[in-house]
Amino acid sequence: MSLAIAARFARRELRGGLQGFRILLACLALGVAAIAAVGTVRASIEAGLVREGAALLGGDAELDFTYRFANDDERAWMAGVASDVSEIVDFRSMAVVGEERGLTQIKAVDDLYPLVGTVALVPDMPLEKALGTIDGRPGAVMEQVLADRLGLSPGDTFALGTKDFTLSAILEREPDSAAGGFALGPRTILRTTSLKGSSLLEPGTLFSTRYRLTLPPGTDLAALEDDARARFENNGLRWTDARNGAPGVSEFVDRLGAFLVLVGLSGLAVGGVGVSSAVRSYIAGKTSVIATLRTLGAERNTIFQTYFLQVGALSLLGIAIGVALGALAPLLLAPLIEARLPVPAAFRIYPGPLAEAAVYGLLTAFVFTLWPLARTEDIRAATLFRDAISAGPAFPAPKYLALTIAGLALLLTLAGWFSGTWWLTLWTAGGITGALLLLAGAAVLIRILSRRGSRISRGRPTLRWALAAISGPREGATSVVLALGLGLSVLAAVGQIDGNLRSAITGNLPDVAPSYFFVDIQKDQIAGYTERLESDPAVSRIQSAPMLRGIITRINDIPAREVAGDHWVLQGDRGVTYSGLMPDGTRITEGAWWDADYSGPPLISFAAEEAGEMGLAIGDTLTVNILGRDITGKISSFREVDFSTAGIGFILAMNPGALAGAPHSFISTVYAEEDAEAQILRDLAGRYPNITAIRVRDAIDRVADVLSGLAAATSYGAAATLLTGFLVLIGAAASGTGARVFEAAVLRTLGADRRTILLSFALRSIILGFAAGIVALGAGIAGGWAVSRYIMDTEYHVIWGSALWIVSGGITATLLAGLLFAARPVNTRPARVLRARE
Repeated sequence: MSLAIAARFARRELRGGLQGFRILLACLALGVAAIAAVGTVRASIEAGLVREGAALLGGDAELDFTYRFANDDERAWMAGVASDVSEIVDFRSMAVVGEERGLTQIKAVDDLYPLVGTVALVPDMPLEKALGTIDGRPGAVMEQVLADRLGLSPGDTFALGTKDFTLSAILEREPDSAAGGFALGPRTILRTTSLKGSSLLEPGTLFSTRYRLTLPPGTDLAALEDDARARFENNGLRWTDARNGAPGVSEFVDRLGAFLVLVGLSGLAVGGVGVSSAVRSYIAGKTSVIATLRTLGAERNTIFQTYFLQVGALSLLGIAIGVALGALAPLLLAPLIEARLPVPAAFRIYPGPLAEAAVYGLLTAFVFTLWPLARTEDIRAATLFRDAISAGPAFPAPKYLALTIAGLALLLTLAGWFSGTWWLTLWTAGGITGALLLLAGAAVLIRILSRRGSRISRGRPTLRWALAAISGPREGATSVVLALGLGLSVLAAVGQIDGNLRSAITGNLPDVAPSYFFVDIQKDQIAGYTERLESDPAVSRIQSAPMLRGIITRINDIPAREVAGDHWVLQGDRGVTYSGLMPDGTRITEGAWWDADYSGPPLISFAAEEAGEMGLAIGDTLTVNILGRDITGKISSFREVDFSTAGIGFILAMNPGALAGAPHSFISTVYAEEDAEAQILRDLAGRYPNITAIRVRDAIDRVADVLSGLAAATSYGAAATLLTGFLVLIGAAASGTGARVFEAAVLRTLGADRRTILLSFALRSIILGFAAGIVALGAGIAGGWAVSRYIMDTEYHVIWGSALWIVSGGITATLLAGLLFAARPVNTRPARVLRARE
């Protein structure tokens, strides 16, 4: 019965319009829209990857081998199941024009490439013609950035290894580029047969082969994958098919999307503060209405249900607006988004992400409105006439506390489930909770300090008025510090994480990193290579080691993934080396290195940190597939491997006898003075044209470019959170306009001029903004440290430029919000205001 009456009361209340609830609607709509838009874009990319899976992959399925070509059995199996089989060889080399050299990622293809899709060239021509013989030399195409670097135009000649090629066209687009993964150099495409006589595919050269298959219609891809893995997985095979044509891209999109959703939840938390403040302000404005209802006999439950239904209906409206915006914005911006994406996307309305965003918004509204609504039950009618909220107890009834906690737990559970990243979800929740507690404590402390400061600031009326206003209940100091502080905290944490990640990659390396990596150094070249460098006074250090690639397939004769899960060491092939003597600088943490003349069964030294993560112990056996051959060895030692120096670091090292006879090359790092780098490269490339040089600084810059996109995406999410906080500031400033009007009238009556009053308003905004910025800075630094240290495992230092920007941003935001509503109080006539208060 009470619910029916409450529904009638709520319906009548809603006739009054949205006065007092605009900020609630805006906060919920913005937070939900951000999450819905991120989810829609992610779903669009995933749908595009599925729809264009075969085109992205370059076939219906792909078999990938490292360091070797497919053997006869593998070729026979592929020929038996596929309509067509296309072979691609992928490796790095140096393109040379005179004295200019550029690192390039070579794709050597056969006559069937591409099985699916087309290659776009400038000038437009068939790929078959572009890769044919031109003026007695084999043709090749390359990306514009590499051609510009080498000063090439179509028709010009360049060298790869010991062979000359003609640049026939500029590569504008390759249909399977997304499946190629991260590359250190721009792409060059040529025929595999053209590599004959180039000295580029000598035994031991680092390369991979990919066999693209077109399959008969109706082929069961899952069953075919199972068959291929059962036959060849121990040979080092990696399988990909059109169900997920670009797995690396898909995984990246999933992780980035999950992270952005969590950033969006931070924005919803900021919006929740605004929602709570709006409800509290609205209830305070309904003092006379609630008092009248209580006087007429309305029960506590009826009053609570009345405003719960009213706020619930308005929350649903805000969520609906947010869902609509989140669904339509990606559709409207689809041409711009697609132009920036390296993969296809199918933009349309996807119910799943929209429902997810709506659930997040609904639970956020429930958690943040229940508390202020519940407190009205415990306020007596007589007290309501004097003060609607502050006269009540600090905490609502236990049942409402339990419901709030249950709603929060459900929100976190769904966030972890939807995102698939429980650990990151818990970290985010802990960070938001900690920041809110810190900001709430700071708001209380600011009010206490302002109250005391107003008593001792005699002689400075402007400051005294500002401090007195901050310490009062009507200035909304708590809402300002919570909303703006949390938004700035998210932005500060993102800035600190981004800065430290960039510093870890670019900032610390120049002092310790080598100048070049040289790969594909043949056995008969290593002596001359070493002699050239050791005789150069500009070279401070050389590190060289044998280099093979292998895949760990079994641990203690059990499939490796059953033992160590999806650890990154098991995801693809890893570098393998051998050494008789323990290399200089090696630190054994457990076990012992083998004797220099050891000739027994294979022994392994494994990286200590990764061994701990995988659960390995001394005496365990590992089976490593190298060039299609299984080698099983026993772990004899663990050692420290430091990848942060950009030097040579192998997860797995073996005794020389274990790899006897396996074709391989050498890898080397050279530490030299910057002025000597160019001459070293010219001398080595001229003498050994098959050697590939990778300049460490160029590789670092390539990674930094990828990080720039990630940082931009996270910054956009953080900016949405900050915008929500600014909306809450506007709401707090708007709700306090009445109090400021009366305050200004009193001050004008006592002789204060408009300029002094306006300065007082500005000063209180600056103080609150500075306080929110300082607290947010502390929370952001703490959050950035935690993520950098425990999730990204990088060293941490404060990025002071970003930190100072956060503080200044807090001051600016509160000042703008405060001044936005300062005109009416300053310009109102005192007599009219004071007469209305009589």
